[in-house]
Amino acid sequence: LEARPLRGHVSNGMLASARELDLYDEHEGILELNLDAEAGANFVDVAELDDYLLDIENKSLTHRPDTFGVIGFAREIAGILGQPFHSPSWLTSTSPVDDNFVFEPVEINIADPELSNRFSAVILQTTDHPASTPLDIQLYLARSGVRPISPIVDVTNYLMLLTGQPLHAYDYDKFLKVAGDIPVIGVRRGREAEKLTLIDGKERSLANEDIVITANDRPIGLAGAMGGSETEVDQSTRRVLLECATFDLYSLRGTQMRHGIFSEAITRLTKGVPAELGKYVINEAIRLLGSVAGLEQVSRISSSYPVIQSPEQVEVSASAINDILGTDFSNDDIVKTLSSVEFKVSDDGSNLRAAVPYWRNDVHRLEDLAEEMGRLNGYDNIRPTLPERPYVAVRTSKFDSLRREVRRWLVSAGANEVLTYSFIHGEMMKRAKLDPADSYRLVNSLSPELQYYRQSIVPSLLAAVHPNIKAGYDKFALFELNKTHAKSIGNDRDGVPLESSRLGFVTVDAKSDEAAPYYQAKQYADFIFDKLGVTVEYRNLSSQADTAMARPFEPKRAAEVWLVEPMVLIGIVGEIKSDVLAKFKLPKTLAAFELNTEVLFSVVEGKSVDYKTSSRFPEIERDVCFQTGYDVEHQSIVAAIKQSLSDSEYDITESIVDIYSPSDRSHKNTTFRFVIVSHERTLTNEEVNQYMNGLTDRVCQSINGRVV
Repeated sequence: LEARPLRGHVSNGMLASARELDLYDEHEGILELNLDAEAGANFVDVAELDDYLLDIENKSLTHRPDTFGVIGFAREIAGILGQPFHSPSWLTSTSPVDDNFVFEPVEINIADPELSNRFSAVILQTTDHPASTPLDIQLYLARSGVRPISPIVDVTNYLMLLTGQPLHAYDYDKFLKVAGDIPVIGVRRGREAEKLTLIDGKERSLANEDIVITANDRPIGLAGAMGGSETEVDQSTRRVLLECATFDLYSLRGTQMRHGIFSEAITRLTKGVPAELGKYVINEAIRLLGSVAGLEQVSRISSSYPVIQSPEQVEVSASAINDILGTDFSNDDIVKTLSSVEFKVSDDGSNLRAAVPYWRNDVHRLEDLAEEMGRLNGYDNIRPTLPERPYVAVRTSKFDSLRREVRRWLVSAGANEVLTYSFIHGEMMKRAKLDPADSYRLVNSLSPELQYYRQSIVPSLLAAVHPNIKAGYDKFALFELNKTHAKSIGNDRDGVPLESSRLGFVTVDAKSDEAAPYYQAKQYADFIFDKLGVTVEYRNLSSQADTAMARPFEPKRAAEVWLVEPMVLIGIVGEIKSDVLAKFKLPKTLAAFELNTEVLFSVVEGKSVDYKTSSRFPEIERDVCFQTGYDVEHQSIVAAIKQSLSDSEYDITESIVDIYSPSDRSHKNTTFRFVIVSHERTLTNEEVNQYMNGLTDRVCQSINGRVV
């Protein structure tokens, strides 16, 4: 560009496009200056190019949607500099509008309130609008990296850059052609096989996870991302349907990645634009479109706002802030700092109450305000100090002490502790006869193998058995003390899923075909109960048994474990169903038990210790074999023995030695070993025989059996 002779005179005037002036990429026409520009004025001054551009890498504020607008970022900088900031009046209040309009408001249909927490629309029209946007707005957009397009689109982009709230304009006449006789603008999920051509000219195949804008249920835009070509505004547009909305940010993130659309609008909407912001921005858009594009509002603003955002109040005090940050702020410091970023802070004499502005949807509690104080005043200005805390010795809870003891007892008995994941595969649950529908499923699981919270510990232990057998270990026992979760258990008062503390145990002897795995598992369980000093009963499985706990067990070879005092069901012990064993590739000589340690330990915690010194006199052993009917339960024999021993003057312990039944199942022989001792003297054989005769008579009478 240079001065040239024109008609005999040197002319300094020039005709140039925006591209030739290196303003933005537009070369279809001459750049028009404002009519009030003075002849001979410096173009840099006319175009306000002598400006400061602040280039900010906004990675650290991705959780702050308010800072994705120039106003919000200016407010943040003012707060950091300790200067008061005042938002434009149109961003905090709205003026009353006459409801006497030509058109009825457009109807809005939101298929699911979770898709859009606020959706507003209004109709505007003009008989003639200017061909270009005022130069100052064009240059503002260009300096912000946005290409000017047309007055209508430029105004929506301008307000988005100012506030962080995207808007979209539809050609209303084109909208009516698509919608037909029912001008309803809707929001719904995309449907399989639906296709939509966007304003970039590319056709997209929609997915169920996409959110679409519809005209009478026909897609006209990909929500938050890009409008459709069928309703695009152009130079012939005379009526506009203006949309101002927010959408589910998680759905938009999927749309963004699925379709490769990274527009300025969707970038902001995926940060969680406050729903309340739209009310103010759409009103300012109506005003600007009137002055810039010659559009006049011809309908009332329609709005769908299913969950209204209520203003939050947070109590705060200088002492609480200082305890968190290690600072020495006063109440006046807090008021000054928070007020500079437009929190309304009131003082009742003891505590401060901060009214959170609607654009700060990330502030809910005291700790959030502490973060504001630290950030705005500068974390670097906080002097590092050690927190003052009273020294209190940590005491192990009774529950943890009992867990530690049980762990030690089982290890001393030859069992091996394992620690498996609390998350398991749905297929593992099905192999163990459990229902995945009763488990909490992780939406963002690391892998399908870690997708469900487990309902029971036993399936995890079963999965650990086969690798150990394959590694060459034939006879071993595994146990795990951990927690389980299930939907059927319910939630606590805060809505958090309840958890159950469990002890899971399996024992296996892969080389033996003659082993009695049920009794081996029961022996370990009895060992624990004896150590804890509790009395239990074993009963046939019933409907009261925990469903998830009982399902892997074979009902005919398993038993419920009941505490006697108080009478409460605490677990299952027994052999595993044959088809479950087959699915886990396990031998039939395997048994397991699972106990609710939460209930078990709570009983032990409240139990008084009945201490007796060991007798200094010799013990005497007697083996007694009771013959009963085949159907007589072992537990009933044990109960009869314990009842007969309840008033004994001697210390007597009994243990099972042998159970025999002939192939015709005509009867059953159960042999017990009794160990008898006195604390007062050495017992004679005659005394022991006399006592045992009375004991066996009472037991036989109770179980309808005899001694053989």
